[in-house]
Amino acid sequence: MAAQKKAVVGPLVGAVVQGTNSTRFLVFSSKTADLLSHHQVELTQEFPKEGWVEQDPKEILQSVYECIERTCQKLVELNIDISNIRAIGVSNQRETTVIWDKLTGEPLYNAVVWLDLRTQPTVENLSKKIPGNNNFVKSKTGLPLSTYFSAVKLRWILDNVSQVQKAVEEGRALFGTIDSWLIWSLTGGVNGGVHCTDVTNASRTMLFNIHSLEWDKELCDFFEIPMDILPKVLSSSEIYGLMKVGALEGVPISGCLGDQSAALVGQMCFQEGQAKNTYGTGGFLLCNTGHKCVFSEHGLLTTVAYKLGRDKPACYALEGSVGIAGAVIRWLRDNLGIIQTSEEIETLAKDVGTSYGCYFVPAFSGLYAPYWEPSARGIICGLTQFTSKNHIAFAALESVCFQTREILEAMNRDCGIPLSHLQVDGGMTNNKILMQLQADILHIPVIKASMSETTALGAAMVAGAAEGVGVWSLKPEDLSGVIMQRFEPQIKATESEIRYATWKKAVMKSMGWVTTQSESSDPTIFSSLPLGFFIVSSMIMLIGARYISGIP
Repeated sequence: MAAQKKAVVGPLVGAVVQGTNSTRFLVFSSKTADLLSHHQVELTQEFPKEGWVEQDPKEILQSVYECIERTCQKLVELNIDISNIRAIGVSNQRETTVIWDKLTGEPLYNAVVWLDLRTQPTVENLSKKIPGNNNFVKSKTGLPLSTYFSAVKLRWILDNVSQVQKAVEEGRALFGTIDSWLIWSLTGGVNGGVHCTDVTNASRTMLFNIHSLEWDKELCDFFEIPMDILPKVLSSSEIYGLMKVGALEGVPISGCLGDQSAALVGQMCFQEGQAKNTYGTGGFLLCNTGHKCVFSEHGLLTTVAYKLGRDKPACYALEGSVGIAGAVIRWLRDNLGIIQTSEEIETLAKDVGTSYGCYFVPAFSGLYAPYWEPSARGIICGLTQFTSKNHIAFAALESVCFQTREILEAMNRDCGIPLSHLQVDGGMTNNKILMQLQADILHIPVIKASMSETTALGAAMVAGAAEGVGVWSLKPEDLSGVIMQRFEPQIKATESEIRYATWKKAVMKSMGWVTTQSESSDPTIFSSLPLGFFIVSSMIMLIGARYISGIP
């Protein structure tokens, strides 16, 4: 029998964190921000063709149910009354696109994940329709035309899936990012489920005007998207509906933020000029620009940071997006098999303490900010017969840090005031080698919150602060101080510059690997190699598999 615990004082708030690789449900004390319990379920990804990345929306939804139920069981075992959970917030992978049947509740196609590259021909065709001197898409959305965002994924589905075409014609289809799919399902689904999204997720679709904070008819016409399938756009902090299933039936869902906005809130970056970097599947650096949209001249995105209530103004952010961060470690584990668990990479890298001149550009889905170069593919270069799996592991960690530096430099140029330190969060921040490398490569201090679950904390904060819930104060004087761990640079600035300059040479070599679609009868073959596998495997063959595997 579990030991008796002292009663938890004050109301609790739950947070669903639905990410690319896993789903979690976490419960916090609204008074102390302490994490009381959580549960996590890893998800599968499907790669039906080269460059395609899909997930099963039903598996995602089931993982949410499982995480909620298991977390509630754990709370009961800790003698914590789950009736104290007063609200639930939702945080989610953002651009991933789902279409489902509102009459049956069944998905009409797999979720097309934000990393998916199948829409490159769609992007190229749409680009020809934009007048050269009037990029109205970017001026309205803050986003470049890219495979990254939801509208082109939705356009591809409408063009290629007859089941979806029929459902749209018959008025049965609903579109949403993952937050919309979850909220609709959790609030009743076919029995009165609420079809909505918040401003942060809407701002990643390329159909949303970030100035008027509404779906934009001109954009919808441009992408030929019927507006009646779109969810209602609400603020990030208000009651959307009540849970209709499971142990938390009747609890309001009252917070919704895209994962990077949730991390910004969880890091308490409420002041203009405050920034955070999240290391997840990708890497995402956001800087709060207050109530004004700042448009980047250096390859960054302009996005909605949050809107903390129906009658509150929206706050905006500049964002630098790196497509592959934590995903490179998963790739080393699942595709090359040089580690068995993600945690092993720290040990491998620590054993050598250097990449020994090996550089890794993980442009598996092209390069995101600041390049927006879809022709790039992953490369490992600088290999010799001395190169081992340890050096490649070290180079993989360095690649995350170099990509972050590129984003940070663009952010500094756009904002005009260089960041004096970098606040960081996400699962990868538990890797001390990575955090020290990041401080060395940036040559500024890296400051890590002692609790890495800032995305979940942000979702819980906005849910608990919603009107009608009111159990979490967002006043600066009431926000709990977060214990920080600080990493100071330990190498000379000249060494940092030399390593960074060599990395930039490698980035240049990664570009232009993909030929134009006209050179192939099947454009998807050249629009994405399978996670850069052929390039990397050919290099591995050159040095001998025994050196990579560590076999003497």
